[in-house]
Amino acid sequence: MLGHVLGWALNLPALLCLSLLSAVLISCTITPYTPSTVAAPPQVPGATFVGNHACSECHDKIHEGFHDSPHGRFYRGDEVQWASIAGCESCHGAGSKHVETGLAADIVNPRTEPQACLKCHVATHGEFTLPHHHRVLEGKMTCVDCHEPHGRNIHQIAGGLGTQQRDAVCIRCHKEQTRTHVFEHEALREGCVTCHNPHGSVNRGMLVQRDANLCLRCHAQVQTGADRVFIGKMDHTGLLRNGTCWSAGCHSAVHGSNFSPRLLY
Repeated sequence: MLGHVLGWALNLPALLCLSLLSAVLISCTITPYTPSTVAAPPQVPGATFVGNHACSECHDKIHEGFHDSPHGRFYRGDEVQWASIAGCESCHGAGSKHVETGLAADIVNPRTEPQACLKCHVATHGEFTLPHHHRVLEGKMTCVDCHEPHGRNIHQIAGGLGTQQRDAVCIRCHKEQTRTHVFEHEALREGCVTCHNPHGSVNRGMLVQRDANLCLRCHAQVQTGADRVFIGKMDHTGLLRNGTCWSAGCHSAVHGSNFSPRLLY
């Protein structure tokens, strides 16, 4: 009798594993897979989907280059069956009324309706609700002011000698911060997003960090002893206690200076 009890006890883990495996196999064979749509296309009242081919007949230039764009990876052909999930109308809404009338009012344009973009870019939507942000949700800006949704390079390109293409987007509005200086801040070579979150942040100026740690990510600090901190060859122990590198009244020319190699003014 004791042997039978021990046998059942020793085989109990194996029986549990077998039961779990059986449950998984049964669920896989009797539960049909039904794909779900996380983001529905914009609504155009009274319109039906017509497919990508109908759009390409008028918007041929956009259609030609769209396959090479970042959004082009979702393109699935000209069949109407793809229109609502992987075609032009998945962002612009059903296009039958627009095809008939040719009116801009009969189609969704992300230039005037940012929700056409934010329905998929939900993390970016959240950043626009942070205390310091570009005012897209307030209608002061739109996504296409900075982004080209159809092109190979998703960022709008503008002039600017010696700047990265992504920074060229910022230059169009922030000319003073990105102009050429006698003494440049090397961080600008890495791009504006090294210090700024372009959509929104909890920090003033949309900075990725609010205190001296923003600067100390690049400007290595050397700990000497228990209470001394050197940056370069200068003791910054007392200075760091006064605030951030710029708000303490020291390196106030954070984007570059024409007078001070240490960006003091």
